[in-house]
Amino acid sequence: MGDTAKVNVGAKTVELPLLKGTAGPDVIDVRKLYAEADVFTYDPGFTSTASCESKITYIDGDAGVLLHRGYPIDQLAEKSSFLEVCYLLLHGELPTAAQFEEFDHNITYHTMLHEQFDRFFQGFRRDAHPMAIMVGAVGALSAFYHDSTNIDDPQQRMISAHRMIAKMPTIAARAFKYFRGQPFVHPRNDLSYAENFLRMCFSVPAEDWKPNPVLTRAMDRIFILHADHEQNASTSTVRLAGSSGANPFACIAAGIACLWGPAHGGANEEALNMLAEIGTVDRIPEYVQGVKDRRYRLMGFGHRVYKNYDPRAKVMQQTCHEVLKEVGITNDPLLNVAMELEKVALSDEYFIERKLYPNVDFYSGITLRALGFPPEMFTVLFAVARTVGWIAQWKEMIEDPSQKIGRPRQIYTGAAQRDYSTIDKRG
Repeated sequence: MGDTAKVNVGAKTVELPLLKGTAGPDVIDVRKLYAEADVFTYDPGFTSTASCESKITYIDGDAGVLLHRGYPIDQLAEKSSFLEVCYLLLHGELPTAAQFEEFDHNITYHTMLHEQFDRFFQGFRRDAHPMAIMVGAVGALSAFYHDSTNIDDPQQRMISAHRMIAKMPTIAARAFKYFRGQPFVHPRNDLSYAENFLRMCFSVPAEDWKPNPVLTRAMDRIFILHADHEQNASTSTVRLAGSSGANPFACIAAGIACLWGPAHGGANEEALNMLAEIGTVDRIPEYVQGVKDRRYRLMGFGHRVYKNYDPRAKVMQQTCHEVLKEVGITNDPLLNVAMELEKVALSDEYFIERKLYPNVDFYSGITLRALGFPPEMFTVLFAVARTVGWIAQWKEMIEDPSQKIGRPRQIYTGAAQRDYSTIDKRG
């Protein structure tokens, strides 16, 4: 028998198995605790609870490490492409040249949407938030592609995964165009994933659109940096929805709804708003003091998981500079504020003690703004990138024989059992 942990509950001692992963802390298996000791564990936010076994992504927050299938995020962002990372997350290994060619073809030729689907957007008000459109539109995919909703069929699971990765940029670009009052742009099969997305967002009938390799690479890198991030709130939502047997399109729609929250996917927009609020470099000392006095919140710094420098932030910082240089922004007031704020935060004892290092959201908001996206689109772009992570996690969950329908427990602190009284007898 392996290592065990002993839990004393009253006069009873329960021995629980100690599980070991490839990396990270050991895990106490508490599945038999309720049956043997008649007690639950209490863990609000599930911050100390492993809800599943996964081979996809590993994070060491203290060391600032993020691995996808064992590969460091900075290596993937520098050397790989988003579609290659998609293949890696879905299949567990980097593709051979032949495998990538087939995968690239499958994704490219699934980017079109059903013609009737375009009418769906017209049901929304013109000023609808693009994320509101995304939640509704992605949920509606199951009505158009019901031939790939049988979750017990491995081939249908893979087809739905390909469809989701392929069609998400098309839906996102349509949400953007609808929000701007511009005509929809259809995808083209001769363009790369990131190129296609930028063209669908920014080309207009009045003029020719030319791809820019620097901006295309930046967009691709942003997608890579947001592709997966272990068991975060939206991924856990996708897994929980999927545990009921819901079709994959519905599960991803649930993930998008969760991502919409400002504490999750909306953080880069909040960081940009903070930089705009500070306005100029000379106001930074005043703002920093306000943060220390708890009058202001410091957005884009610190992370729920990373207690070190967010490894994605280093890549995002470099990408940010490349984009600003390419589009001719050499003296962006927000970037100046961002650079100075970063210096202050990395040298001030208050921030060092609390490990408030810049995270990926700190730079991504500025970068996306320079690419031409309004703040309302930031979380939509996050959803496009994270789709592959969600679908890979969903697929892994469906194929895991130990997974059951999610059913968290609670501590009930309401009224004890009591008898009903008629309305005339209530004081």
